[in-house]
Amino acid sequence: MKKLGKIALGVVGVLVVAGAAGWFSLDKETRGLLATVPTNRDLLFWNQSQRDAAFRALDRISLLAKWHVIPASTNPMPLPPGPPLKLPVDVDQFMAGQRSAAVLIVQDGKLRLERYGLGFGPDGRWTSFSVAKSFTSTLVGAALKDGYIKSMDDKVSTYIPQMKGSAYDDVSVRQLLTMTSGVRWNENYGDPNSDVAKFNNHKPEAGVPAIVSYLRQLPREVPAGTRWHYSTGETNLVGILVGNAVKKPLADYLAEKVWQPAGMEQQATWILSKTGQEISGCCIQAASRDYARMGVFLLNGARANGQSIVPDGWLAEATTTRVPTGRPNLGYGYQWWTFDDGSYSARGIFGQGIFVDPKRKLVVAVNADWGGGATDKVASEARDAFYRAVQKAVDDEAAGAPQANAAR
Repeated sequence: MKKLGKIALGVVGVLVVAGAAGWFSLDKETRGLLATVPTNRDLLFWNQSQRDAAFRALDRISLLAKWHVIPASTNPMPLPPGPPLKLPVDVDQFMAGQRSAAVLIVQDGKLRLERYGLGFGPDGRWTSFSVAKSFTSTLVGAALKDGYIKSMDDKVSTYIPQMKGSAYDDVSVRQLLTMTSGVRWNENYGDPNSDVAKFNNHKPEAGVPAIVSYLRQLPREVPAGTRWHYSTGETNLVGILVGNAVKKPLADYLAEKVWQPAGMEQQATWILSKTGQEISGCCIQAASRDYARMGVFLLNGARANGQSIVPDGWLAEATTTRVPTGRPNLGYGYQWWTFDDGSYSARGIFGQGIFVDPKRKLVVAVNADWGGGATDKVASEARDAFYRAVQKAVDDEAAGAPQANAAR
């Protein structure tokens, strides 16, 4: 596995430009924006211009760690163009509100809409943030199919012995995937004292993965399996669990199980923690078309050479509600957000997403830099409304209904 560059990143973290070669590989506009990137602040607190530049270049700006390359597929899956989908919304207005870098719609295997913004384009890579969680979940399914993980009900400490004696000792793989461990965690992106922020400055114990060192100190709040509580730290722990089970870097396993069989067109990168493991709750850099291909891969049953890479029935479990979230029409599966109509999505801060609707053979992939911050409520609701508008357009087309606005 080739390792490139240097980057200091816990869940998300501090970055600076990595030397002359990395600097001159960037386009002129990005170089100009990156000239103001701070060297001493977490990206959660960067300003909008800094994020616009950095989100397309996290694997080309750096400070203290590394990342792994995920090679492009040797047999890229075509995304043939289809007729423009006639949407009941103004796409330009939607993209402006989202501050979109990319919006792609694939329906029945055909690319019905592909639009870019913020000076981004199809040849670039945009960071995933928590969209990576759903990729990590798929690797758990693959490890189950391959026999590396024996059961979803196995305890976390079976695969991460360093968690013995911690609050995670009695937590199962299933509970970790559904974020029902019951262990205390604060995911407030606006709070510099939250766990998601403090983890970046945690000094890991010698010989212990950074996330293991941090999480094994946290106390239990409620019994495992009794409460859903969103935790990026736990997805990072899932990555350690899978890596230990398969005995190879997650990027290698992702290349083998997803990137190659899904026919990903471009290489991707996966940023590593300060102790050298992929940050599995975050930080895959990939082309927008390849995020869309991930959705198509799942629509097709996550198949490689005619066989699913996950156990029979597992994908349906992963992408339907396992636990309620307390939000209307929104549940949680195995690192996928689930909707009552059978659709599901991967969701990342600042506006990243993959929406999958099996009934309509529909995938929507979006990348953005929300102007209202990491979890901009207005922008988040607008993104979900856009997904519904795309569903309506597909339904109207199938019914032969007249439609006013063609997506160009």
